[in-house]
Amino acid sequence: MRQAIFLQFLLELLACFRIFCANAEDPYRYYTWLVTYGTRAPLGVYQRVILINNQFPGPPIEVVTNENIIVNVINQLDKPFLITWHGIKQRKTSWQDGVLGTNCPIPTHSNWTCKFQMKDQIGTYMYYPSTLMHRAAGGFGAINLNQMSVISIPYPEPAGEFTVLVGDWIQGHPMTLIEVEGSHSMQEVYDSIDIHAGQSIAGLVTLHASIKDYYIVASTRFTKNSHHYWPTYHVHWSMKQSRTIRLNLTANAARPNPQGSFHYGSIKIVRTLVLANAKVKINGKLRYAVNRISYVDPTTPLKVADWFNIAGVFKLNSTKDFPTSGPAVLGASVFGIALHDFVEIVFQSTEDTIQS
Repeated sequence: MRQAIFLQFLLELLACFRIFCANAEDPYRYYTWLVTYGTRAPLGVYQRVILINNQFPGPPIEVVTNENIIVNVINQLDKPFLITWHGIKQRKTSWQDGVLGTNCPIPTHSNWTCKFQMKDQIGTYMYYPSTLMHRAAGGFGAINLNQMSVISIPYPEPAGEFTVLVGDWIQGHPMTLIEVEGSHSMQEVYDSIDIHAGQSIAGLVTLHASIKDYYIVASTRFTKNSHHYWPTYHVHWSMKQSRTIRLNLTANAARPNPQGSFHYGSIKIVRTLVLANAKVKINGKLRYAVNRISYVDPTTPLKVADWFNIAGVFKLNSTKDFPTSGPAVLGASVFGIALHDFVEIVFQSTEDTIQS
C-alpha cells in the first residue's frame, strides 16, 4: 500500500513537472541604459558624442534565440531620443521597433522600457538612434544573436569572436563569409567585402601570418574623396560582388530544421509594388519621393493611430502601386496589405547616385 501511495505521489510530481515545463517562458535579460553626452576621439579628434552607460560604442547585447529582452532606456540628453533595433523582426511587438512610425521619442530626462523577444532569429545586428542626427554622434552598438546549444553550426568553432562596427568595406586577411543578415551563406572567400548602410555579416578569418598586430581596414567604397558623397565610384564592382552571396539552404537556422526554400515558381503573388524614387523639390526644398509621395513623419506614431483609430494621421494606399506622372507631394502614406499575402516589391531608381 505504501509503495502504491509513493508511486501515485511520484506520478503526480512528474505530471506537475511536465505541466510546469510546458508553460515555462523563455529566459529574460534585463538592461538599464543611461544615455548621456560625453567626449571621445573616435577619429583622433576629441568631440561630443552620445554614450550609453559611459561607453562608445554602446554595450553589446549578447543573447540566444527566443530570449526576451527588457531594456530601460534613460534619456539624459537635451533632445528627445529613440533607439531602433535594426534587423530584429519584432514578432507581435511591432510597436517596439523604435522609429517614428511606431514609437514616440523618449522625452529628455525621462525613460522608456523596451520589451521584445528575439523570436526565431540568429545572426549579427545592431541598434542605433533613429531620430535627428543622433546616429552620427553615437548611441549605437552590436546585437549578437546566437543559436541554441542544440543547433549545430555549419563551420568550425572559431577560437575567438570579435564584433566590429564599420562601413563601407573591410580589407585585411582573406575572410570566409558565413552569415549575412541572420542567414547562413555559402562559404565564399573574399579579400575585401562591401558592407552597406544597415547591413551585417559574420565571417571567419584564419590568422596564418606571423605573430604581430594587424589592422582591420574600413574605408569608403563609392567615393574617391572621403569628405564628399559624390560622385559614385566602383558601383558595378560592388553589384557584381553582391551577386556572389548566396543562401546556404542546407544549414540550420534559428530552429533545428534547415532554412528551406519556397517553390518560387508556384507562389501566387497577390500584389506587385513598383516603388520608384525621385529627387524633387517641394515648397522650394530638395526632397526625395517614392511614387510621388515624399514621406513626412506624423506627430502621432502610425501604430498608435491605427490601434486607437485616430483619423487624419495617415492615408491608406495614397501611394500608388506603380509610378505615375505628376508633381510630388508631402504625405504619410501606408500600404494596406493582408497577413500572409505574398507581395512582389520592385525598387526602381532613375537617379545617377546610389540609393539605399
